[in-house]
Amino acid sequence: MIRKLRARLNRGDSWLTRDLGSLFRNERLDDDALDEIETRLLTADAGVEATEWLMQRLRAEVGAGRVRNPQQLRAALKKALVELLAPVAQPLRIPDFIRPYILFVAGVNGVGKTTTIGKLALHYKREGKRVLLAAGDTFRAAAVEQLRTWSERAGVPMLAQGEGADAASVIFDAVQSAKSRGIDVLIADTAGRLHTQAHLMDELRKIKRVVQKHDPYAPHEVLLVVDATTGGNALVQALQFHEAIGLTGIAITKLDGTAKGGILLAIARRLALPVRFIGIGEAVEDLQPFDADAFAEALIGE
Repeated sequence: MIRKLRARLNRGDSWLTRDLGSLFRNERLDDDALDEIETRLLTADAGVEATEWLMQRLRAEVGAGRVRNPQQLRAALKKALVELLAPVAQPLRIPDFIRPYILFVAGVNGVGKTTTIGKLALHYKREGKRVLLAAGDTFRAAAVEQLRTWSERAGVPMLAQGEGADAASVIFDAVQSAKSRGIDVLIADTAGRLHTQAHLMDELRKIKRVVQKHDPYAPHEVLLVVDATTGGNALVQALQFHEAIGLTGIAITKLDGTAKGGILLAIARRLALPVRFIGIGEAVEDLQPFDADAFAEALIGE
């Protein structure tokens, strides 16, 4: 998995793939080298807070004399990265005592939201769960057809209404249907929206309130999908959506594109929200549970 992740992450050119030995002079890591690492972190979308946190730990290791060669530098970097990422590496596990388990999926247009829903549907079906999709994106006609394509591909049913239908009504009906049909997992799509569109964020709140008429603890997961290639804007989206509807998890897509991977560090440090999945390709199996150790190893490499 580490080899595959490393090959896919930024197409094998992550921000720490360059020779770490080049940062040493006479077997000593000097201040210029530390500045270079700091620059690499910042240009990789790690953000100021995560970068400062990591550099504080790295400088402490250097100051204590525990970093004297590239191997020790690699170990110190990986240790700091894992320490930052491990608390948010929490795969989504669906407990047996909640039926139906209601999973909301939110995000702006173009982040891969519908594709992520389709991959999740197939993933849970392969686990033996009965899955129902709810086409809550009634704003964009193509969204329903795109979700229908995925429902057919995954072999799971989908509930939809006409274009322009009330999204809260669609998802409310889907919950009723899920209960009557013995569905294990209901995955509800929502209209792609910008985090700055207040009226659409209000609609998300409304959907949440309506579903809670069925189950006061629902939705059981509010998953935000963000595109890693958007860099710092992904963090802004996460902050705004979290404030509006209370996120419980994040899926980060398109790490195989131009993304350098640092946005994971920024989100982990600023929000500390569980990172449920990362997307490193188009195939269904390329949506993987997030593993902090594997990710750190892929960033640093051999």
